[in-house]
Amino acid sequence: MENYEKYAKILKALSDGNRLKIVDILSCGERCACDILDHFEFTQPTLSHHMKVLSDVDLVIIRKEGIWNHYSLNMDKYKEIKNFLFRIFNETDDCICKILDAEICKCR
Repeated sequence: MENYEKYAKILKALSDGNRLKIVDILSCGERCACDILDHFEFTQPTLSHHMKVLSDVDLVIIRKEGIWNHYSLNMDKYKEIKNFLFRIFNETDDCICKILDAEICKCR
């Protein structure tokens, strides 16, 4: 059975336009916070907040180097989310709809 609450938290983290843009920036590889900030009109503390939200759901890996943080995407988590979304948008052998179809309809 799927852990819908877990994936809801991940999707909520992605529901912000700035965070989606950050993920898009990181899709090209690891980036220093200073490089990411060049693409936004907000401060380093605001970037830190967005990165914490993404990191808390394991979407982003943080690596500290000197005074700067370097960020990269957790590709294993990306694959997990992609597979989850595929399963809920498509009928599969273990799909919840098959369980529901096997039950007696209560509206009759």
